[in-house]
Amino acid sequence: MDPAGARRQLDASWRQTIAAMHASGRQAVLAITGGGSGAIAELLRVPGGSRLLLEALVPYDPRALTDFLGFEPAQAASLETAVAMAQRSRERAAKLAPSGARLVGLGATAGLVTDRPRQGEHRCHVAVTTGAYTDACTIVLAKGWRDRPGEEDLVARAIVLWLARSCGVDAPSPQVLLDADERYTESAAARG
Repeated sequence: MDPAGARRQLDASWRQTIAAMHASGRQAVLAITGGGSGAIAELLRVPGGSRLLLEALVPYDPRALTDFLGFEPAQAASLETAVAMAQRSRERAAKLAPSGARLVGLGATAGLVTDRPRQGEHRCHVAVTTGAYTDACTIVLAKGWRDRPGEEDLVARAIVLWLARSCGVDAPSPQVLLDADERYTESAAARG
């Protein structure tokens, strides 16, 4: 399917995808920094969100992120930080959920359009962990193609789609959200 067709299909099934996530039997903690916090609202806009979402945090200030992680990350908007956030989120889920629950921890970091010149790439990293493995994706956006609300919306949708996979919901890859010359990669790593 062409990217435009995939996006139209995604829009048509968005509420059904989120409802299926709510009904998946998973329980999740999300931690999002730098952009994409609209994913929380997307999940709660569809009835039944309390079955999936245990907690959602936005440790936006560097001090808040350090406090959440228990260490100061070398760089906030990095794959390593997203993975550490996902693992910490899963630890939080284990404290909040009943014994035997199917737990998901999600961490997302982003460096998006700002009111200051950004030297690096506009990007986001989203990681989920359900236990033994952490799966992550990285998106590098084309600078200047979208304004801040446009980049925020794309990252929020990418977070929801990546979370859907960890909930066992058949959802398209976040790659369908991108234009042809934007970059998308996936990685998986065993928990350390």
